[in-house]
Amino acid sequence: MKQTKKLYYFKWLLLIIWMLVIFNFSNDPAVVSDEKSGLILTIFNSLGVDLNSIFGTLANFIVRKTGHFTEFFILYVFLYNILKESFSKKRALTMALVFTFLYACSDEFHQIFIPGREGRFRDVLIDTSGGIAALIYFYCKRDN
Repeated sequence: MKQTKKLYYFKWLLLIIWMLVIFNFSNDPAVVSDEKSGLILTIFNSLGVDLNSIFGTLANFIVRKTGHFTEFFILYVFLYNILKESFSKKRALTMALVFTFLYACSDEFHQIFIPGREGRFRDVLIDTSGGIAALIYFYCKRDN
């Protein structure tokens, strides 16, 4: 098998693994998800950054929504890196964003069935904005 084929399959493997990571995070009941956000706040606190004193009661919310944004930014990066090999830059940028949006929708739909979780269109918008940020990065990048 050629090295390029191996790399192509590896990119697909990374994408699938990342989609499973997102699914797994969304599969956590609300209590477990809150504990993970609390762990992030504790880590920041141990590094000398007290997000609770900066953001108050919004600290947990900000950590959670930043997680949404980041998960889908990474998803877009994996998607775009696969699609750019088969499509024009413009088409790959667009297709990656559409898929990111659809996966965000399916992710929120999935959360409807998880105890204590809700599917929210606001989260779809936050997830998609992670994809838009990645799109802007790749659009502005000259060597693609």
